[in-house]
Amino acid sequence: MSLRHALLGLLAEKPASGYDLLKRFETSLSMVWPAQQSQVYGELAKLKEAGLIEVTGTGARNRRDYGITEEGRAELHRWLTEVGPDLAFRSAALLRVFFLWTLSREEGVAYLRDFARENSARQAALEQVRDTATWVGDPVQVCGWLALEFGIRGSQNTADWAEWAAAQLDEQLGGNPGEEPSAADPT
Repeated sequence: MSLRHALLGLLAEKPASGYDLLKRFETSLSMVWPAQQSQVYGELAKLKEAGLIEVTGTGARNRRDYGITEEGRAELHRWLTEVGPDLAFRSAALLRVFFLWTLSREEGVAYLRDFARENSARQAALEQVRDTATWVGDPVQVCGWLALEFGIRGSQNTADWAEWAAAQLDEQLGGNPGEEPSAADPT
């Protein structure tokens, strides 16, 4: 249900069209909750049907602006205060790590080093956003900055881990076949 609540949160800030909401996902939420056009428009229809949002205006080419209703604000508040976060973590990148043993050592090491490079690039891109933004300190921006900082630090930690993992894989699979891996310190 997080897409539903992400849309409610965005609309709690100000009314927006589906297009505007998609742009907000692309520019600020994509690192924490990516969404496709079909998902956003489908969820907007469900939110409107449930009475959590309403059409506040129409424009050219049937563009509709949506605003959050009082029921929508109550649902957002309930979700933020009463529903525990879903801590399930899914990562296609890490799922692949479990099966790197099916590749050659060189392919596995290359995969991990690419993963490190991608996370370093993501970290740099996020740092550029942080360093070029005009920070005014309003509550919406402060919370966005907190999520941005999570992305920066997470990308840095993941890049460091992937470099360490590449070295471990190279070392461990370079040893004798059937030999137990040593418990190397990742720090």
